[in-house]
Amino acid sequence: MDNAILLKIEHLSAGYGAIQVLWDISIELQFNEIVCIVGANGAGKSTFLNTILGSVPLWHGTINFLGEDVGRKPSPQRVKMGIGFAPEGRHLFYGLTVEDNLLMGAFQRKMDHSVKEDLEFVYGLFSALRDFRKRLAGNLSGGEQQMCAIGRALMASPKLLVIDELSLGLAPVIVDDLIDILSSLAREKKIAILMVEQDVQVALDLADRGYVIEAGAITMSDTCENLAADAHIKTAYLGA
Repeated sequence: MDNAILLKIEHLSAGYGAIQVLWDISIELQFNEIVCIVGANGAGKSTFLNTILGSVPLWHGTINFLGEDVGRKPSPQRVKMGIGFAPEGRHLFYGLTVEDNLLMGAFQRKMDHSVKEDLEFVYGLFSALRDFRKRLAGNLSGGEQQMCAIGRALMASPKLLVIDELSLGLAPVIVDDLIDILSSLAREKKIAILMVEQDVQVALDLADRGYVIEAGAITMSDTCENLAADAHIKTAYLGA
């Protein structure tokens, strides 16, 4: 494996039952890089992420993470190897406190001082979570719930953070704050980020490179600067 490549996916196909959703997808992600997957509703973006995580079975192709093919490994093993996931809809345990939700993210780890250090790191990133650490997660605002979902993923001590629909249902000011935080994560904690985002402008503002998925297949890939300047992207996704 190229030492610069963290995640390399080749010729991935997947779907549900007899229905194929993804067709021959190949992407790669370097260490510390932020990459976005953009496209319209129903294009296959979330299915793609869930295939990487193991929630959707891989039909064909390979998912290579840290030099190892993980395409047939169970989801918990992929998390243990260093893939953290903040899913669409957050999927928090609403009857548990914020802190208990965060600690659930460390379920694959030995409960030692490093977990406490990472908890303090998450509270440093999201000061609102520290203030509300004993509050039930179901009583948080949408933005606070998204912070908790990302914080829980970070508690797995990931090398790759996967985020499905970062901005969904959030006020623009909250999204701007999350963009700043995720940018600093990639720089300072050396965590690569792979994100799916329906708001293409948000995705292109945050990421280094992007892939466009349409009808379950990758149709474009480039730097986000070049994608933002592309006539098709402007017309189809940016309203220009």
